[in-house]
This record gives sequence, structure tokens and C-alpha cells, in this order.
Amino acid sequence: MERCGAAAGGSVCMCQTVFPAHANHRAELGAGQLLKWMDATACLAAEKHAGVSCVTASMDDIQFEEAARVGQIITIKAKVNRAFKTSMEVGIKVTVQDVLTNVEKIVSVAYATYVAKPVGAKKIELEPVKVLSTEDHLEYTLAIERRRIRLGYEQVFQNLMQESNKEGDYYTFEEEDAVSTDLTHVQSIELVQPPHANHHGNTFGGQIMAWMETVASISASRLCRSYPILKSVNMFKFWGPSVVGDRLVFNAIVNNTFQNSVEVGVRVEAYNCEEWIKDQARHINSAFLIFKAVNDKGELLTFPRIKPTTKDGLRRYHGAIARRRIRLARKCMSATEDKPSDPWERSNQAYVSYSNIAALAQLAAKPGWEITSMLDDIKIWTHEEGDMLSLKVEMQVKVPSHLAFSLLSDFTFRQQWDKHFLTCEVLQAVNEDEKIYYVTSPPITGHKPRDFVILVSQRQPCKPSEPYVVAVKSVTLTSMPPSSEYCRSEVLCAGFQIYSDCNSSCTVCYFNQVTSGVMPYLAANLTGSSKSIEDTALECIKFLELKGSKY
Repeated sequence: MERCGAAAGGSVCMCQTVFPAHANHRAELGAGQLLKWMDATACLAAEKHAGVSCVTASMDDIQFEEAARVGQIITIKAKVNRAFKTSMEVGIKVTVQDVLTNVEKIVSVAYATYVAKPVGAKKIELEPVKVLSTEDHLEYTLAIERRRIRLGYEQVFQNLMQESNKEGDYYTFEEEDAVSTDLTHVQSIELVQPPHANHHGNTFGGQIMAWMETVASISASRLCRSYPILKSVNMFKFWGPSVVGDRLVFNAIVNNTFQNSVEVGVRVEAYNCEEWIKDQARHINSAFLIFKAVNDKGELLTFPRIKPTTKDGLRRYHGAIARRRIRLARKCMSATEDKPSDPWERSNQAYVSYSNIAALAQLAAKPGWEITSMLDDIKIWTHEEGDMLSLKVEMQVKVPSHLAFSLLSDFTFRQQWDKHFLTCEVLQAVNEDEKIYYVTSPPITGHKPRDFVILVSQRQPCKPSEPYVVAVKSVTLTSMPPSSEYCRSEVLCAGFQIYSDCNSSCTVCYFNQVTSGVMPYLAANLTGSSKSIEDTALECIKFLELKGSKY
């Protein structure tokens, strides 16, 4: 195993003026061209960190928020967020700047995975990324969560497809205006020439993405009788390489329509000369592209319903519905003010967990914490931002970090040290790292008792310098609606980060974020005692050290 890489990580910035040759008929930067630039910049960042050649493994879901026009300047920044032995996550941020107004807008933020190519027979083990700033640390922390989502995506998708089969969720396609999917099938063949290859001799990943966007756009246009606009991509995944001289066959077809959007699936197969004669294809890439279309006034056009004509077409039809559910779940979880009716359905679980861990990491990384109290083993900070007030309590505890993590992540123990936890029961053990609890609190003078439905997500560190994490946020379960006996309350963001000091002691940091609307309950909700935050922190320390002495 050969280790290589620049410890500081790779960071690359590319600036490019949008010229007419880069633009479409609307004088806007073509999505295919932008994808090529994004892939090239990210690959350079990956290779800067690895010190060896790298290839694109996948690119996560990409959302395009703004269009860049001719004459404007595109800036693409790519940085390696975290290395995982032979692969690494690269974060990509694309902005557009108008040279006349100097206004800058975000076009897209995306994440790609790159793999270091082996040198001879030796495998490459990448050096860890050296975290230099608070922002670097945050992205480093969240990269492992995004990796969990990538690895679990296929299982979530298959679960949704199985649910669809069990529920008999099959539509009858009897609408008179339904369009046969056969009419949207488009095939294109490209011969890979030297200009299409990267410096490894493989077909440039960005070039393949651009060709896919072109054929998908043609497929979508057959439904809208207009020029489709690419809004998002549901993960480019590269299954294998292709090289100069290969024939690439692109097959695109509309999978489903959703009022103002359409999903087009694209499959790419490669053939060398011998395979071409024998018709032996290599499946090298697949992706699902989502388009919208507008009229001359900029108004969204409605896509007609489509009608699958084969069993495989029906599978793709329902696959598009499943992917849309996952996309909507992700959007709901990224919008802090909008909550879906039941965010803990299968399509949402990974994104709820991610947002839970991410919110705590972002809260802990915020600058501007002000210390308000110091005792021997307890320090208290506060942070104000708009109508948000956040609390941080740091406790020095004489127990090993793994034991503190075990005790604090099990909320059924919470009543033993937090007087504001009246009852606490497990509603659902989602998996070994996630549980949903129902919590009740005693009444405060003049108010009803309060109750909560909370998700507790726990994570163990990947290396000694990282903390144990217990993240908490409210979720909605249709099986546990609000009751007239209680005032249903919400935990925006709370939890623990537990750092190991030595084999027998650790530092426990507790965080909680509240809005001005719950200020009257601040003391009680955060401390478990209306008397003082310090009292509850002391009770927590006593509880941990008493339990620790028995192990």
C-alpha cells in the first residue's frame, strides 16, 4: 500500500468568461459546458491532494439555481473536503458575476467523488486532509455524513420501489392526451477522439456529462415543443472507463412527468472496435436529468402525462416517482422553516439524519460565542444571531469519552439528571444510530405541560481527535399527533459533542438553540431547573461520574 498526497488538501479556482461559443440559443451558458468545467476543476483539486492521477467516480445530485449569460464571469472553486483511503470528496461551488453591476450569485453547490488511480500494482492510500479553518472543519465533518447518504441511497430507493409494489401503486394510463414514452426515445453515438480524452487517455468525465445533457434535452423537447432548461441532475455515476477510439452510445428516454418538470433517464454504453462488431456493450454511466420549460414570457410550461408501453418503461415510471420523493425529502430537510407532513418516511430518513448532524456541527462551528459564566468544571457560552439564542455548556468529566457517549446518547437516562424530563420513551429504533423519543416536561406556572417528539442521532468518531456526537432535533410523526393535554414544542437544534482528554476523562459540550418565541421557557427547557444552568450541568457531571465508577 503506497501512501501519497498533499496533507493540506487540494484547492483549485477556475475563472472563465462566458463567450457565445459556450452559450445556447438563449445566450445562456450551456449546462453541458458548465458540467465539463466543474468536472475539470474538481479533478484538478483531487489530483493536487492525491499527487497522482484521479478519475471521476460519481457526482452527487446537482441543482442549478442561476443561469450565466454571455459576457458574465463564471468562477468555480473546488476543494477536497475529506479523503477516504483511495477516494475523496471534492466540494464544488459555482458562482456567476456580472461585470457591469458586480453582482455575484450562486449557480450551484455540488459534491463529487474522485478515485486515485493505482500506480502499477500498488493501491493508493490517500493522506488525510489537513483541516486549516473552521469552514474546512465543518465540511470535513459533514463529508462523512454525505458519504453515508451515498452508500445508503440505493437501499432507500429499493425500499421505495418495494413499497410501491406492495401498495399496488400502479396507475392506469387511459388519459387521451397521454404521450407514449416511445416517442421520447433518442439515441446518439459519439466516437471518442483525442480532444475528448483527459490526460490519462480516458474519455473526459465532463465530456460524457455534456453529451448526456444534450441527448436528454432532445428527449425532453419532444414533450414540451420548446427548449428545455436543465434544473438538476440525479447523480452521475461512472461504472467504468472508456478510452480514445471507443464508440459511446447514448440512449435517453422520458421516465415520467410532474406537472412543470420532466425526468429523463440516460444510459451510456461503450464499445471498442471488437466489441462494436460483436455487439458487446460496456455500461459505463447512467444519470437522471430533470428539466423544466418556459414560454416566451418566462412562464413555466406544463408537460403532458406520459404512458409507458413496456414493463421496463413501467419500472422507470415508478423509479422516477421514488427519486422525486427522495429529492423532495432533501429539499424539505434543507429548508429550516418548512417541514413535511411526515419527515420520517423512508425517503426522508437519510436526509433527516444528515440535517440533524449537520445542524449541530454548524452550530458548534459558529464564530462569536461569548462566555458568560465560569466555574471549576463548567463553562457557559451564549451566541445571539437575529431572533436565535444559542447556549453552549462545557463540562469536564472524570469518565472515559466512550462511556459518557453511551450514557448521554440513551435519553431514557435523561430523567436521572435533568429534572425537566418528566417522561421519556422510545417510539422507534430506526437503526443502531438513530432513535425517536417521546418526551414530556412538567408544567411551568401559567402554562400547559410540554411534549416533544425528537430524533436522536449518534455518531462515533472516525479518529481519536474527532468528537463523539449526539444530535437532537424535533421530527413529526403522523402516529404521534399533538395532544390537547400538552403544548407540542420543538427542538430546533441541540446535542452533545464529547472529546476525549485522556483514558479516564473527557470534555462534554452541550448545545441548544432556541428562538425568541420560547424565551419564557429558556431557563427550564435548557437546564431542567428554573434555578440555574450550572445546577443541571453539575447534576449531569455527578450522574456520569457515578455511573462511570460502576463500570
